[in-house]
Amino acid sequence: MTQNRKKTGTRLTGRIVFPGNPSYNAARMEYNRRFSKFPKVIVFCRRTQDVINAVKWAREHGVRLRARSGRHSYEGFSTVNGGIIIDVSEMNKIKVDRKNRVALVQTGNPLARVYKKLWDKRVALPAGTAPDVGLAGLTLGGGIGLLSRKYGLTCDNLKQVKMVVASGRYGAKTIVANRRKHADLLWASRGGGGGNFGIATAYTFRVRPISTVSIYSVTWKWGDLEKVLPVWQRWAPSVTNRLTSTIEVAAKQVGTIESTGQLLGSAKELRRLIKPLLRAGTPVKVLVKTVPFIEATQFFAESDLNLEPKFKISGAYGFHPLPREGVRIIRDFLSKAPNRHSTVWCQSLGGAGSAVSLVSPTATAYPHRKAETIYELSARWRSNAEQQRNIQWVKRFRRALRPFVKGDYVNFPDLQIKNWPKAYYGVNFGRLKQVKRKYDPHNVFRFAQSIPVGKRGRKG
Repeated sequence: MTQNRKKTGTRLTGRIVFPGNPSYNAARMEYNRRFSKFPKVIVFCRRTQDVINAVKWAREHGVRLRARSGRHSYEGFSTVNGGIIIDVSEMNKIKVDRKNRVALVQTGNPLARVYKKLWDKRVALPAGTAPDVGLAGLTLGGGIGLLSRKYGLTCDNLKQVKMVVASGRYGAKTIVANRRKHADLLWASRGGGGGNFGIATAYTFRVRPISTVSIYSVTWKWGDLEKVLPVWQRWAPSVTNRLTSTIEVAAKQVGTIESTGQLLGSAKELRRLIKPLLRAGTPVKVLVKTVPFIEATQFFAESDLNLEPKFKISGAYGFHPLPREGVRIIRDFLSKAPNRHSTVWCQSLGGAGSAVSLVSPTATAYPHRKAETIYELSARWRSNAEQQRNIQWVKRFRRALRPFVKGDYVNFPDLQIKNWPKAYYGVNFGRLKQVKRKYDPHNVFRFAQSIPVGKRGRKG
């Protein structure tokens, strides 16, 4: 094996962290502390050439590689034992052209920084809520958030991607994918998942002017679940697409249900629009206010702070409101949750002329266009002794809900899903394999649920 390997001797560049380095432990950590892996080397790239050199080095030395931006891969796909992590988090330049409504954003940026830099020019990009999520993986998997129903997914606003791909037997090169060149790679980068084809280093997005928005929060006691959830599920997709909303049901030990949302409009209009929610059950706390958009991003980020360090998450899509039996399953599982840190979270996506549902399921690699809502089932814990109980709870919960929901979001990956290609990619999996074969025929970019190399000349 080693005799055949080409010894061109590419050198690693950037900020290089090896085991034994004082910063190694912090550098290897994932957001999900359930995973503790020990890479051979971590390269913090500062420019595109550092990424190229790292990919070439990995190929020359036969070392497995992983791409990393925000470290938020729920199943730890952005780390590897004994391999190289190619981390782009120090590549965080942002340039905004407000006149032409485009932004050039390097892929190392976390969401909080993207929102702030765009806000300085009074523009926005539809994206997620967690402030430290990396823009790289979020975009490649789709990107859902509180502007989605009006402006689409993050990936729907992606006009161009700059990506380092494998080249030849041991090389690497940069290519630019847009509508005119490498259009198939742009298609795959809009929902085909992170780390599959290469390492994205820069995105060009369409951005939207923004100033103030109105936000709401309504809280109920847990006993109102059967009254509130069905009302929210019918209301959320039918209300104006300027309003995207969420609902989270906590474990019974916590005893609350909270719905939040954001309207491109006034507080007066928002109070009128949420009336159906206020008539459901007995709300114990209601907040409605108009704020600068940047304050809204901070308001929604709060629920993602101070969470337990280890977690298991699975996702699914709702194409119809849950029947009574589905709501009962949620009640039963959350009343027997493994601890108080277990929740079901749900966000509106489709319906009422939503920008998400107006795109064809095959126009981008993200196929779940007709879904009305997305679910996230989560269990969190601190001690390893609790791990199996929590993981099994999520697995059983997902299985119980299966008759009423479909698929999963690739950014909520779940290693327990057997037929993950269908769950994440649906009708687009065949085409994604062809794109993989074209841009990564040697399967350099691979992990537990990476897209496999398709067979030549065959669809599917």
